[in-house]
Amino acid sequence: MSWLPLSFGLPAVLWGLLALPVIWWLLRLTPPRPQTELFPPLRILQKVLKREETPHQSPWWLTLLRLVMAALVIMALAEPVFNPRERVETGGSALALVIDNGWSSAADWDRRVATAERLIADAARTSTPVLLAFTAEKPNAEIGPFDAEAARDRLRAAEPRPIPTDRTAVYARVADALRSQPGAAVAVLADGLAAPGDDGAFATLFANHTGPVIWAVPERLSALGLTATENAVEGFTLTAIRPPGDAAPRQVTAGAFDDRGRRIADATLAFGLGETAAAGTMRVPFELRNDFASVAIDGEQQAAAVRVLDENAKRRRVGLISQSEADQAQPLLSPLYYIRNALQPFADLIETSNPDLAVAIPQLIEQNPAMIVLADVGTLPETAHARLVDWVRNGGTLVRFAGSKLAAAEPDTDLLPVRLRTGERALGGTLSWTEPQRVAEFPANGPFSDLSPPNEVTVMRQILAEPTPDIVERTWASLADGTPLVTGDRREDGTIVLFHITPQATWSNLPISGTFVEMLRRLVQLSRNQGTAAANAEGRIATLAPYRMIAANGALVPPTPDARPLAVRTDRAPVTIENPPGLYGTEEGLYAHNLLAADTRFEPLARPEIPAPVTELRYAFDESRDLKGPLVAAALALMVLDTLAVLWMSGAFARRTRRPATPPAGTAAVVLLALGLLAPFADRAAAQDAKPGDAEAVEAISVTRLAYVITGDNGIDAISRAGLSGLTRFLVDKTALEPGQPQGVDISRDELAFYPLIYWPIDPAAPMPSQDAIARVDAYMQQGGTVLFDTRDQYATSFADGAASPSTQRLRDILADLNVPPLEPVPADHVLTKAFYILPDFPGRYNGSPLWVEASLDASNADNRPVRTGDGVTPIIITANDLAGAWAVDENGDAMLPTVPNDPMQRAYALRAGVNIVMYMLTGNYKSDQVHVPALLERLGQ
Repeated sequence: MSWLPLSFGLPAVLWGLLALPVIWWLLRLTPPRPQTELFPPLRILQKVLKREETPHQSPWWLTLLRLVMAALVIMALAEPVFNPRERVETGGSALALVIDNGWSSAADWDRRVATAERLIADAARTSTPVLLAFTAEKPNAEIGPFDAEAARDRLRAAEPRPIPTDRTAVYARVADALRSQPGAAVAVLADGLAAPGDDGAFATLFANHTGPVIWAVPERLSALGLTATENAVEGFTLTAIRPPGDAAPRQVTAGAFDDRGRRIADATLAFGLGETAAAGTMRVPFELRNDFASVAIDGEQQAAAVRVLDENAKRRRVGLISQSEADQAQPLLSPLYYIRNALQPFADLIETSNPDLAVAIPQLIEQNPAMIVLADVGTLPETAHARLVDWVRNGGTLVRFAGSKLAAAEPDTDLLPVRLRTGERALGGTLSWTEPQRVAEFPANGPFSDLSPPNEVTVMRQILAEPTPDIVERTWASLADGTPLVTGDRREDGTIVLFHITPQATWSNLPISGTFVEMLRRLVQLSRNQGTAAANAEGRIATLAPYRMIAANGALVPPTPDARPLAVRTDRAPVTIENPPGLYGTEEGLYAHNLLAADTRFEPLARPEIPAPVTELRYAFDESRDLKGPLVAAALALMVLDTLAVLWMSGAFARRTRRPATPPAGTAAVVLLALGLLAPFADRAAAQDAKPGDAEAVEAISVTRLAYVITGDNGIDAISRAGLSGLTRFLVDKTALEPGQPQGVDISRDELAFYPLIYWPIDPAAPMPSQDAIARVDAYMQQGGTVLFDTRDQYATSFADGAASPSTQRLRDILADLNVPPLEPVPADHVLTKAFYILPDFPGRYNGSPLWVEASLDASNADNRPVRTGDGVTPIIITANDLAGAWAVDENGDAMLPTVPNDPMQRAYALRAGVNIVMYMLTGNYKSDQVHVPALLERLGQ
């Protein structure tokens, strides 16, 4: 009966239903004992006559109840399943599960895990070993074979990654493992998107493969991705793409967010019928566009729909000044004509109509330009000269072009990168060439190092620089004879650049070439904070630490433990598990490492030619329901009803003073039959003398452990766990204490009394703890426990305006419901400063925040005790220095996060501070005893 959504795992057990007539006969033969009433005059006859009488038959409803109870037990033993799923053939020597867990799998990852669990469950029925490989994990990740339970645990621990898949390397490893498993089944759970090298990867995987193949891809590809953004003249433009299979018209909305996650602009992108790309524009002022930190497509919970922005995405204001009178009369001869046309696509240009430089230059500086261009400007007025020098030293970029006025002016060492010779060098003149000179290879130490020298550009006139020992270092472009074409130099925080030719096509044809546009673009990029995080003014490539990462669901999160510094090159660095997409660098300079390149296109994955039988599988949750438990529960409920009915018929409820009658043989037979049928479940219901949780409690108190509060944010919890693990290692190495592994606790339900110290990282994005949870923490602190609150916001930008940071405000909200004693920064004579190491302060990943503890009530009495604390230990400690971030180490013992500032000794002092805190928690004011004073004074050199 295919229309019935019910199946049985052991259908042979259903033959037991044929025993129901026998059970009916037994029940009718031995009905339950009737209720008896004794007439007092006949009591003597009762003693004489001992014959037991039984009724002719039991009530029909009681017989029916017992038959139904027996039928339920038989059906339960047959393992019934409602809405059974179709089983896939996974037979063979092994099952190889190859799962794509790249960025495109994040949207329906739970569905893919459920599909893989069904395959593992089918393999478990035949005890088939399982090879489990993910295409977005580390190359050396273990792939098995595993037993079904271990494979299931690894599957549940896996998660999608915000990176592309690497099928080539993973498929090769699986193919090598399958050589020792002939006839194994291979299940490919793909994301449906093609990747470079797929043909070779599938050819390697299925070469000489004869076992069954299971192929699963999404039924519909609907993922969207952002490939390009540009801060253009008319607005901020962005481009989105989609797979070609999603051909219906579609309209989506994208939002722009600042560095605090606030939405400040929107754009609508419309895909036409059959279109795979769409563009949109956010038409907002460029001052607001410069605040964009990221853009994201609404409703897309995956990394490709998010694009982070760095300084390169911010449009800059450039001021232009020229003393030429031909600007209006002859535009093509104007010194600013070619400069203006070259800069206009990627900069906002400002000019002044006042010919007086003493007025024009201050007017430009007041508009806060990132770069000022002086086209053939000679001697500057003294006031304008001073303002311009200060502007450059404070971070401005000054670009000057040569000309007749500059050649005739007195040398200006303050606003020129090199010392110039008087006059100019022209073709056919003194110190001239016999023929025009071409541009040589751009030096590797300049910002033009990645440009190709223009073969069509020639130079006929130039201003020469005086030879100096550092002329080579200051040369950013030169001619074939070695003379400088462009020179540059740093002046404190600013940069000065000089083109030794005019900006018109009179001295050279460089201004009418495409190279001129690219050179000015590089200089505009250089003007952004005087260099991006990727390269400084000399063009040296930097290695940048991870700052904020894009998670698989598109959220911006702290760096993961797998993230490593990014070596930025001139070409686009690949996105890998060690360099996931996100921002790299520091707050002073960030580099955006995005997932999709500008030329990325989504292509559907085509099923390759497979020389083996293929079964197509659909991604879906397991909607089948095992009915064994409900049927057993129903049988037990009927058994209870049967017992109550027998007691009622025996008069147990009518005369409570009488001893209940013994159940008749019929009822005993049914009970024995039910117990025999339920024998396989006896081990599951075995009584336990121990109470639930006793084993965990014994394990928790058998060894000293440090604990941390689980916030729900995987990134913060991972750093807390790694930080306490690093501190535990340091305690084992430096002290006699050997703590166990740190334990994460849920303050709303876990027992807190097992831990002497609980580290609580404050996350403003986490939900506010409930009143019951705060009450549990309050009780823990009153009973002798200590909570270390860490806001991790020492350098929070919100302190600049005097307001509390979000983390500090959340901590205040938590402490408002706690019985917090008066607090004070750790005094210089506190036990914490000498509990193990002698420490003046307590730094973490950051330095500068005081460590707050309970204030001493008898601080003035310093004669009787060399410390200020009482006999107790402070129940609360507060810091903002991110202690766990400084303690955090990976599996190899290497530090995971850099200190700020990057000082190795700061991490050492942070670990020592952790040792002092732990020792103080365990020993109290032991170090305050007078017996320790001589030793402490000797260590202090007093």
